[in-house]
Amino acid sequence: MEWLNRLNAVIVYLEEHLEDEIDLTRMAQIACCSSFHFQRMFSYLAEVPLGEYIRRRKMTRAAVDLQNESERIIDVALKYGYESPTAFNRAFQGIHGIAPSEARKSGAVLKAYLPISFKIMIKGEAEMNYRIEKKDVFRIVGAKEHYALNVEENFTQIPAFWQKIVQNGTFSQILGLVNQEPKGILGVTSSMKGKDFDYYIAAPSDMAVPEGLVEYTVPACTWAIFTCVGPMPTAIQALQKRIISEWLPSSGYEYADAPDIEVYFEGNQQAEDYRCEVWLPVEKK
Repeated sequence: MEWLNRLNAVIVYLEEHLEDEIDLTRMAQIACCSSFHFQRMFSYLAEVPLGEYIRRRKMTRAAVDLQNESERIIDVALKYGYESPTAFNRAFQGIHGIAPSEARKSGAVLKAYLPISFKIMIKGEAEMNYRIEKKDVFRIVGAKEHYALNVEENFTQIPAFWQKIVQNGTFSQILGLVNQEPKGILGVTSSMKGKDFDYYIAAPSDMAVPEGLVEYTVPACTWAIFTCVGPMPTAIQALQKRIISEWLPSSGYEYADAPDIEVYFEGNQQAEDYRCEVWLPVEKK
């Protein structure tokens, strides 16, 4: 329940600051996790990206304000952080389907998105196989890209990164570096404290770093390791959502300050029986 209470406290904070600057770092602090983990956790549980949820709540409030004819449209726009009338008009129409000026008219049909509340929902319609393991520090060598934290965009950017390194031959180079456990190619999400993060496609290795590649040390941590079965990337994205929305709330664990890891073993990644692993950094509550 403490975990859910934290998330609901975030919603209270957000509602109190819809007319101010909403601080993602502060929301993550309230939730007691990194900004990266918070934004991903929110989108999985609320089934809407955080940015879209905030936009819906602001435009719901803005529609109410526009019913008061004494408030100018530009003032309402500024109130909710839109310095450009064009940007406000675009955001308002994106939610309500009509222009702000039309919202003032009698009979205008508007949409209301109410504040969400997180509650426990037991699903468990399908099993999740996992184990808890403690691992010492280990070194990885591979390719790295830096991303702005946006879960919706990251779901397309990261698969595109994988495709790029396969096409340019880097994947084969990284594969030749694997000589440590776990014996697979890793997708590692690190440096997640702010509004951006690094993503590595790398090999567990003690070999020298080839030109054009980088190294990273994965810290010692306790990991919840889940088996994923199915074609990539759909299967692993679906499993990650289930881990956050179904397993984590009732597990007795919470996020630890360490990278998220995906372990890809040899085989046809588009096959229905392809197996890989998701490593979630955890600590006891």
